[in-house]
Amino acid sequence: MAPMNSSNMSNLDSSRMHSHSGESPLQGLKRLLSEGDSRFWEVMGEATNRAGNFTDLVTLSAIRRKAKTMPGAPLRSTATPLRIAFIGGCNLYPLHELTVHYLEAKAFEVEFWVGEFDNYVAEILDVTSELHRFAPEFTFLFPNQQRCAHQLPITAGRQETESAALALVADLLGLAERLNEISGSEIILANFFLPNAFDPGEIRTRTLTSDWSFRKLVNLELGLAAPAFVHLCDVELIGLRAGGIASQDRRSWFATKQPASPDTTVQIARETAAIVCDLRRPAKKVLVLDLDNTIWGGVIGDDGLDGIVLGDTNGTGEAFKAFQRHLRSLRERGVLLAVCSKNDHEKALEPFLKHPEMVLRESDLVAFKANWNPKSDNLKEIAVELNLGLNSFVFVDDNPAEIEIVRQFTPEVTAIHLGEDPSLFVEILQEARVFSTMSVTEEDRNRTTHYQIEKNLRSRLESVTDMDSYLESLEMEASFSGFTETDIPRIAQLIGRSNQFNLTTRRHSEAAVARFSSSPEFITLTVRLRDRFVDHGLVAVLIGELDGESLVVETWLMSCRVLNRRVEHLCLNELARLAGSRNLICIRGIYLPTEKNALVKDHYDKLGFTALGSDQEGFAYTLSVTDFKPRTSPIQIAQHAR
Repeated sequence: MAPMNSSNMSNLDSSRMHSHSGESPLQGLKRLLSEGDSRFWEVMGEATNRAGNFTDLVTLSAIRRKAKTMPGAPLRSTATPLRIAFIGGCNLYPLHELTVHYLEAKAFEVEFWVGEFDNYVAEILDVTSELHRFAPEFTFLFPNQQRCAHQLPITAGRQETESAALALVADLLGLAERLNEISGSEIILANFFLPNAFDPGEIRTRTLTSDWSFRKLVNLELGLAAPAFVHLCDVELIGLRAGGIASQDRRSWFATKQPASPDTTVQIARETAAIVCDLRRPAKKVLVLDLDNTIWGGVIGDDGLDGIVLGDTNGTGEAFKAFQRHLRSLRERGVLLAVCSKNDHEKALEPFLKHPEMVLRESDLVAFKANWNPKSDNLKEIAVELNLGLNSFVFVDDNPAEIEIVRQFTPEVTAIHLGEDPSLFVEILQEARVFSTMSVTEEDRNRTTHYQIEKNLRSRLESVTDMDSYLESLEMEASFSGFTETDIPRIAQLIGRSNQFNLTTRRHSEAAVARFSSSPEFITLTVRLRDRFVDHGLVAVLIGELDGESLVVETWLMSCRVLNRRVEHLCLNELARLAGSRNLICIRGIYLPTEKNALVKDHYDKLGFTALGSDQEGFAYTLSVTDFKPRTSPIQIAQHAR
């Protein structure tokens, strides 16, 4: 991100920032605050996204803090605050303040606690410490960078040095495990800057006994060995991006124990906040592409198949091809690719079918809209076809006018302007941080195929008059299981991504999912579904908590790809069977309404539950296990849960 100098700030939408001529962007922000204008927080978020240097971010943070305390200031969300602790072997101010600012600018409320300088070991190990009394959801741990150094004799061998690196990694991850064990906190662990000075001779590059090589080894092993509840804040990469000399300030370390230069501290705070957002907000699922001057150079309708710029014969064509390779890699990570272009359909499709330098092919796409309708309308149609919310969409285009139209008429879509230089397209999309993934599963790799098949089946379903016969013809088969170690990454993905068919939309990390699976106080259930066309993989997740003689359904979600197949009937049958095997007398259901899960507002009513009433959060239901009669379903059961 570029620093927020005066020219950068002037790029903000002036109609949102201010309406007074001659008013600077910061003056406009302050005026919105003084007037109690509800646009203040939106503009604050935009300004924060554009900020890149320390001075600008500190200024914005001061305005934000004032907004939270000033009478008459615009109100924020009443959502439950995130609880974040900051501990480490350095001076954590202003790093913690900048991190909190990034999160609150993204519409999170935050409560935070800051540990004492270089006291993190005692704070973690002492179960009565203020850290554990604070009970953080997230703990940011910035270990003392000076302690990650090669301490052995310079003549030490490779095996001895590797053992020392692994011991340091084990100590850090052991502390993280202890903290997670006591508090359940997710840990954001900073790794280590690489040294920026020359060693005498070639020691740095020819031996592990240099601090440079030792730290690289420690960082590598940290990433490979970190459990699911540890998320690395990649200080090594941040330092590399900023430049080794620019990222570290030895004078500040000796004087005030600052771990990084001011501007690098901003980037560490930004990265920490991004990790929290990735864990607390569902990831984007669909990347919708313009065509002309976006994935190839030129206009296919004017230049023809032989006239578009694509391929390795010149730099521009090579850049477009590199962008397509990046898009293909996103598809392999589970991102759905679609096309939305103002073009003649047949002409637009021709490169995907015939151009020898195309990396992307028609089979890589789940939707293809090439017509002369407004792109915002086409995006809405794609969302309906895929049965996904527009808030899970990202749209990229080289044309700023098209981007603005999408932003105005489909504001739920994240619209990214790529500009005119294709050599920067990959970097621009990466910097947007819209497709962060914790892991890649087999289901991710096959997601495009599943959606293509499901889309075809839904088209057939619209013309079906005998639903029972149609469902029987699919020859569906389901397998039930408790949570297994292999499934935990996929389960956490579904919990993080599912919005529409999700009764509570409570988000749980991989670490939390693992705790549910091993606790006798919970019943966990997954459902796999296959039919004669495709193996859909894991399509439903249920978590039930034992409460006396009741089973409380804490989580019930399903993939929208299998709606209308009566999978929910089968899930209820299995849930009742498991509850009965534990001598429970009832199942209690919870529906917590959100803007996105209205689809399941009648879920428990349709399944025969009795409504118990509602409170400010949601609605409660109950169903007798002893009187339960299994629901009919066209799906055969291949395996029950144990």
